[in-house]
Amino acid sequence: MKRICLAFATIFAFAQIASAQTDIQTFYDFGKDRHHLTTTVEGFYADKWGSTFFFIDHDYNSKNNDNHVYAPSGTYWEISRALNFWQNTAFAPVSAHVEYNGGVYHGYTVNNSWLFGADYGIHNEDFTKTFTVGAYLKFIDYNGAIDLFGEKRKSAVPLQFSIVWGLKNIFGVTGLNFNGFADFWWQSHAVYQYVDGAYDYTTGEEANVVFISEPQIWYNVGQHFGCDNLNVGSEVEITYNFGTGKGFWVRPCLGFKWVF
Repeated sequence: MKRICLAFATIFAFAQIASAQTDIQTFYDFGKDRHHLTTTVEGFYADKWGSTFFFIDHDYNSKNNDNHVYAPSGTYWEISRALNFWQNTAFAPVSAHVEYNGGVYHGYTVNNSWLFGADYGIHNEDFTKTFTVGAYLKFIDYNGAIDLFGEKRKSAVPLQFSIVWGLKNIFGVTGLNFNGFADFWWQSHAVYQYVDGAYDYTTGEEANVVFISEPQIWYNVGQHFGCDNLNVGSEVEITYNFGTGKGFWVRPCLGFKWVF
């Protein structure tokens, strides 16, 4: 539910062909530790100085004793700025990158993070195939938190590497699009085994690296009845030591997207 527009952030900014886009996605997450809805609002806006991208996730999983969802269980957001004052030069594919992310889930904070680095974007002639790679310094505010060994948490290496891709009209099918991202970074946090439908907090281990990828496939069903805004599709979240889950996880989702 993240960064579906970011593949275009660097590329479209220097090409000066992008228009602003805002969309809302709603997915049902079939992950064994989830089974809830997530809504994502995201936007991408290009200008003469570069581009801005953001997304905000809301997970709906706060339940009462009757298993009724009465409120969001968590909110997470990212906002990034690609700076590119040299869009008409040979260095146009490279943009400076500044980003913030953070949030809260079930009362527990997702630590504030600041990222600074660079993006490099490539594309084919008609922009139906795009690819962006980024390398960033990543500073996480652990706020003095202590790990399972009694030591202050800190990132072993303050770096993140990201790739983002976008493929339009795949297999020659108009409106069938494949996009997504993959992030790898260093972060000190505790992970736990998931046993019998719940995390076993007696199995805590320290993790220092995190991986997440969220490939998405969308089909513009609205084109068939005069409503190009409507898309249906799927996402698969593939993670390693992400959040509190130990090891590799694969969480499939189904949903729709409305593009404004």
